[in-house]
Amino acid sequence: MDLRKIKKLIELVEESDVRELEVKTGEESIRIARGEIVRHASSPTRADEIASTPVGKGQIIAAPMAGTFYCSPAPGERAFVTEGDKVSTGQVLCIIESMKMMNQIEADCDGTIGAILVANGQAIESGTPLMRIL
Repeated sequence: MDLRKIKKLIELVEESDVRELEVKTGEESIRIARGEIVRHASSPTRADEIASTPVGKGQIIAAPMAGTFYCSPAPGERAFVTEGDKVSTGQVLCIIESMKMMNQIEADCDGTIGAILVANGQAIESGTPLMRIL
């Protein structure tokens, strides 16, 4: 599918009330889904709380792309990591599904998972804090 067509489809979804769009052309298909972030002023989100802790308290692993966050390789399987797990540089932490591609996100430092900041199956944007490594 042509990149210009994909960009146009994304623009159409952003400009409308449509939350999800799937287009199939022959053997090619694309699914564009829009997530919703809900915040209540009286109760900060877990990500807000953790992101506001001192910088010296660990490294934030941020999403390199928009997509859907998955904590395990497949539904019903054990999560790659849980809070409190020790991790090494290069270890797979999670998967982000983007445009039907499963992208493994790896640790960029050694440490302990201090917090997982998003829920399994949650739609995320590029730059969304995913985890904190202490």
